Amino acid sequence: MTSSDPATWVERHGNILYRYALLRTQDAALAEDLVQETFLAALGARARFSGQSSEQTWLIGILKHKLIDHFRSGARLEQERVDDTAYLDGLFGPSGHWAQPPAAWADPEGALEAQDFWRVFRTCIRNLPAHLADLFILRELSELPSQDVCKVLEISTTNNMWVMLSRARVRLRECLDRHWFNRAGASDA
Repeated sequence: MTSSDPATWVERHGNILYRYALLRTQDAALAEDLVQETFLAALGARARFSGQSSEQTWLIGILKHKLIDHFRSGARLEQERVDDTAYLDGLFGPSGHWAQPPAAWADPEGALEAQDFWRVFRTCIRNLPAHLADLFILRELSELPSQDVCKVLEISTTNNMWVMLSRARVRLRECLDRHWFNRAGASDA
């Protein structure tokens, strides 16, 4: 059994945990609360920390559970389901192909390195309908298995989840095209 020193946790892991929570919640105060809850839970469970993973990995695992609990608790009271049919119909022609093809993304890997890209990306996530943002965050950013995402977000079938995820991706692509890739790293979203 490995000893973990709580006196060093905030200094050593606070920033990474905060960024991890902020990216997934888009709410600074909530991210801070979740990190504090993570440290409290870890304090209570530190005797069970076996050292089979790094301390940071262990803390992120606890934070993941806190995030899932947050989404499951219905913290987002906005539960309406928007009918995206008309919106999506405008994006595709009669043949099912893009009415206006996606822009050529000059350097997508380089964009991932740019802090401005992540600011625009967070803005695009915030502009999604809440249920699509939650879905995208849990499935794509937190990499939660499909069955777990459906359970947490109370989605009836994985097929429904994939349809909703497709809608989220289309909206994100459109937002990123408009505010990042077609504007050569523009600074507004």
